[in-house]
Amino acid sequence: MNILKLIESFTNEGFIKNLNEKSNRRDSFNQFGKVGANAAMAALPLGMAALFSQKANAANSAYATTSADSATSALQLALILEYLEDEFYATALDTAGLIPAADQAIIAQISQHEAAHVNFLMSALGANAPAKPTFDFTVGGAFDTFSNYETFLALSQAFEDTGVRAYKGQAGNLMGNGDLLTAALQIHSVEARHASQIRRLRGLKGWITGNTRGAGMPEQTQGVYDGEENTTHGGVNITMYTATAGNPAFGSGSYTESFDEPMTGETATSIASLFIVS
Repeated sequence: MNILKLIESFTNEGFIKNLNEKSNRRDSFNQFGKVGANAAMAALPLGMAALFSQKANAANSAYATTSADSATSALQLALILEYLEDEFYATALDTAGLIPAADQAIIAQISQHEAAHVNFLMSALGANAPAKPTFDFTVGGAFDTFSNYETFLALSQAFEDTGVRAYKGQAGNLMGNGDLLTAALQIHSVEARHASQIRRLRGLKGWITGNTRGAGMPEQTQGVYDGEENTTHGGVNITMYTATAGNPAFGSGSYTESFDEPMTGETATSIASLFIVS
């Protein structure tokens, strides 16, 4: 799966309504419905609602409403991505002969993590949790996902790299609630560990170089890596730093490998929608 534009809002009218209508879910996945603060708080578990309530008072009620809306939308996007990963790994583990014995424990552990993420996000969202979509990880037969281990690992890399960038992209939407932001960051760091592990299983570096997706990656996954070639951070062009006596290995690859970019919600949903049937 900008899963987190920690910075970007996903509040286009009608997303939640359409997402729950199976006939429209694929077409409407790129939209996010605006959820009213009162409805969001009423639907969340008591503990979560209380967290939002603590942020609201007469002086900042407008901010609290926006914060609740943004946080709900961010968690809904995260849950869709976690649904995708959870089913992806569960299906792989149920497919006899797909995963080599040497990698079984690794994939099984990642699968358990994704299931835990789904359970947490469903609890946090309560009645606002979107229904789980129907996925097709072969994209209509275009990918031999569960009959070719290399294809499976390639898509796993794409999903994990998407998750890392997407959670980062949504962090800003959770800034109004420290508890939910902390939980999201805890998931984000685990997704990063998954991404590094999967990339190493494929014989790659544990980090991304420029906007290259790596050998064997489907062309359809290029959107996962677009933007990673950025070399300006905080207004500073880091290419000004060159090899020195103390750091002779610092070169063009290190410029982009040293920083990971957030992904917008639009990009994250477009990637996920490739695998959504309804």
